[in-house]
Amino acid sequence: MTLPDSRKPIRGRGSADNPPNRFDKLDYRLDQDYADSDSLVDPTRPATEFLKDASKTIIAYNDSPDLRFKASLNPYRGCEHGCIYCYARPTHEYLGFSAGLDFETKIVVKERAPELLRRELASPKWTPQLVGISGVTDPYQPIERRLELTRSCLQVFAEFRNPVIIVTKNHLVTRDIDVLKKLAEVEAVAVFLSITTLDRDLTRIMEPRTSTPERRLAAIQALAKEGIPTGVFVAPVIPGLTDHEMPAIVSAAVQAGARFASFVPLRLPHGVSEMFEDWLATHMPDRKEKILNRVRAMRDGQLNESRFHERMRGKGPFAEQIKQMFDVACRRNGIHGTQPTLSTAAFTRPGHHQLTLFPESE
Repeated sequence: MTLPDSRKPIRGRGSADNPPNRFDKLDYRLDQDYADSDSLVDPTRPATEFLKDASKTIIAYNDSPDLRFKASLNPYRGCEHGCIYCYARPTHEYLGFSAGLDFETKIVVKERAPELLRRELASPKWTPQLVGISGVTDPYQPIERRLELTRSCLQVFAEFRNPVIIVTKNHLVTRDIDVLKKLAEVEAVAVFLSITTLDRDLTRIMEPRTSTPERRLAAIQALAKEGIPTGVFVAPVIPGLTDHEMPAIVSAAVQAGARFASFVPLRLPHGVSEMFEDWLATHMPDRKEKILNRVRAMRDGQLNESRFHERMRGKGPFAEQIKQMFDVACRRNGIHGTQPTLSTAAFTRPGHHQLTLFPESE
């Protein structure tokens, strides 16, 4: 069932609609005139559904030269954080859902993630390597507080001492400081807090169920205090809306304890571009064209560029201006060129011992 195309903001949600799935030829929409009023889903308060995932493997691989890791793990599909610009929204279409409200309200849960991870790391076929946690959806979205799948996976990584890198917008990551410290002791973890803006009101409508900017900075401080390598991920940088905040974000993060930083300009693949345009029309119509034109100026006249080496940086005057602003901000705060140091040297397979040959007794 698809919710009405009302375009009206929904409190606590990023998208206000379920645009058609690009793989489906038919688009079904709820008709309020014919439906039984007692059975209608309230479009102003769509509930979140949690669906079980039957995957038999948990680690996915990519061949992107733009990413630091080739292997990644996502305990969930879909994300209740509801960030309107999220580049991962179209992945929900592979499941037969919409990239809109479905992405925020139909969360697929990989209940066997810790078990599957243990099996894969224990296999002789596994080559110790960096694993990215959150390549598609946030591992610390609200349901993680109850299910603790991300925590359980981290415990497995700590047991094998396999390095991981985490990106999140949620203060909940501090709950797992005890496990993260074990990984940090063997240079096997780095955590990035993603901060798009320091404007709490903008966060509320653009990233409705994420932690506030203040809470994300507090998470950086808590992690850094415990010796966990922590950085700030200024992403996405939205030209004409949040790009001017970059120096302040980097400065605030470093003051909180961030030791490194990275950034990515806004990406709007597939139907995300239309959803973002609708969001701008609803929340800031006076700035809509300015923002979209600057995005196009960075993306060869389009709202998205999918080519390797360009999608994560953009090109043109605005892209160069953002990069220079980032470089200057990092230099001024003493973290220019710094990157987390992660190692596979401590990797071990618990219970696996090399046989020692002893001479036979006479």
